[in-house]
Amino acid sequence: MDFEIEPFDLSHKSQVLELSLRAWAPVFDQLKPAVQKYVYEAFYPRGWRERQTSDIEAFLESEGDCVWAAIKGGVVLGWVGIRFHREDRMGEIYILAVDPQHQRRGIGKALIDFALERMRAAGMAIAMVETGDDPGHSASRATYERSGFERWPVARYFREI
Repeated sequence: MDFEIEPFDLSHKSQVLELSLRAWAPVFDQLKPAVQKYVYEAFYPRGWRERQTSDIEAFLESEGDCVWAAIKGGVVLGWVGIRFHREDRMGEIYILAVDPQHQRRGIGKALIDFALERMRAAGMAIAMVETGDDPGHSASRATYERSGFERWPVARYFREI
């Protein structure tokens, strides 16, 4: 590895936010036409960027001690945030993003492996990650499957009322 994985520090926050929005722009471009308009608008009434920024900031503020960043020369290349569900002995990769300029170089896999090791060390027996089934998330699904995750059949339905 030509980068280090370090605990999240507030000095990383702006880079984490910026790279996440860059990484997820193509995902949301493909997600929007793949889901019902009323659902998309309910989740992102002021746009996906505002919602994602708000969600990331809240996660970093409340759970930043479970966040690590891949860093090279002071530049954040990617990051991962995990959660522990101790009642189930399950660790969750809650969020993962790699800057598009640095994708397909093993950073995502290194962050996943790092997160799995943290989960093992905390006594977790299983790991879980959730992602979309839409075309925009196909690269995410492939990354998780290459890391040994197996798909769990879930159906989520929406209806406008």
